[in-house]
Amino acid sequence: MNRTKSNYGLLEWIDSLVFAAVALALVFTFGVRIVQVDGSSMNPGLVNGERLLLSSLPYEPEYGDVVVIDSYTNYGKLLIKRVIGKEGDVINIDFDTGVVYRNGEPLDEPYTAEPTYLYEGVDFPLTVPDGMLFIMGDNRNNSKDSRSPEIGFVSEGDVLGKAVLRLTPFDKFGLIS
Repeated sequence: MNRTKSNYGLLEWIDSLVFAAVALALVFTFGVRIVQVDGSSMNPGLVNGERLLLSSLPYEPEYGDVVVIDSYTNYGKLLIKRVIGKEGDVINIDFDTGVVYRNGEPLDEPYTAEPTYLYEGVDFPLTVPDGMLFIMGDNRNNSKDSRSPEIGFVSEGDVLGKAVLRLTPFDKFGLIS
């Protein structure tokens, strides 16, 4: 009788561990992901090698969100960029002054490393098509983003999620703004 209770307790532990592993796998498959920053295009806010927690639950990107774009795009690499424009927005960049405009209004961008002086081949002004986003890195003069014909507009469907938390390095752990 004692042996049966012992086996039952062991089976309960195994059952709990399997359930926890399945639950954790589901959360990391459908709820959150961990991605690594590759490069300097998001400096000074995000630095090469940092690990970020990404919310991959369905949501509608908002202006200023740091999003992760799937590597299946034409560019072929995972992109971590900031949402500057959404469908219907008119984006313009004055490369002489370095100011980015959305719908005729200059953007307040305290997160950028410097003004936007780098022209990458896309002529402005332009209107963001339906279902698409215009994205830019924070390190504007060292970022391959929607200003480049190689990337251009990205589909909202290619957004893997919003970067919400910096995991490493531990001394910089915290929410991403």
